[in-house]
Amino acid sequence: MAMGIKRIRPVIAAVAFLIMARGTGLAADRPIEVDLELVLAVDVSLSMDEEEQRLQRLGYIDAIRSPEVLSAIQNGLTGRIAVTYVEWAGHLHQEVIVDWMVIDSEDKAHQFANRLARAPFKRVFRTAIGSIIHYAIEMIEDNAFTGLRRTIDISGDGPSNEGPKVVDARNAAVARGIVINGLPIDIDDFRRPWPKFFDPAEIADYYEHCVIGGPGAFLISVRKRENIGVAVKRKLVTEIAANTHRLNFPPVIKVTNHTLCTIGEFMWRKTEPLPTVIKPRP
Repeated sequence: MAMGIKRIRPVIAAVAFLIMARGTGLAADRPIEVDLELVLAVDVSLSMDEEEQRLQRLGYIDAIRSPEVLSAIQNGLTGRIAVTYVEWAGHLHQEVIVDWMVIDSEDKAHQFANRLARAPFKRVFRTAIGSIIHYAIEMIEDNAFTGLRRTIDISGDGPSNEGPKVVDARNAAVARGIVINGLPIDIDDFRRPWPKFFDPAEIADYYEHCVIGGPGAFLISVRKRENIGVAVKRKLVTEIAANTHRLNFPPVIKVTNHTLCTIGEFMWRKTEPLPTVIKPRP
């Protein structure tokens, strides 16, 4: 009898684990259906000063808790999205701050925001947009969800200056049916601690031509610190509430202005005068 009990216990444990896994979405054969798989990829490179980082983080916390974002989520076909928050900088720095989580209620939204609020701040050297795009692609393709739409949302205040070419990474995402949206932060208020030639004259131009891609891709540019929170909320509502029926993806984007899309690497080398795509502000 004792031997029989020993054999039964592992079976009971295995059955219990499978039941728990199905209840939490961990079962490999039961992906969770969501309206959107969303990677929030947030720049923490040294070019982002401490106040910009703080305002950006607070913007996401407040937006995720907001009634507007929750309404956009609950009005979707399934009424839920899967979202993760990742901070990035150089080629080797991509850090998941809040892992994949389903948001379908006010309680879940607050749980996500509270986890984000507890995370410490970091500032890391260099800027590798191509690297974070490839990292986000893997996160989307390896998660436990199946979404009507898949989106990488990239914020940043400068061009990529190391790692894979940003255009190649962007095209790889679009070819897989992943949309990339942008939040370029182009603030010029003389508080920056680095030489001005490390910034393109219009970072929004760089994001428009070199970073974003896919059907309905868009960017919202931030020009004043006090507008960061408003821009974050507007961006989240826009991408969550996007038309879920536009699922036919166009061919990989062809970029004609290769000089602009490699300007970050060019500026980092500083071997010769800046090319003419860098223009003074009006």
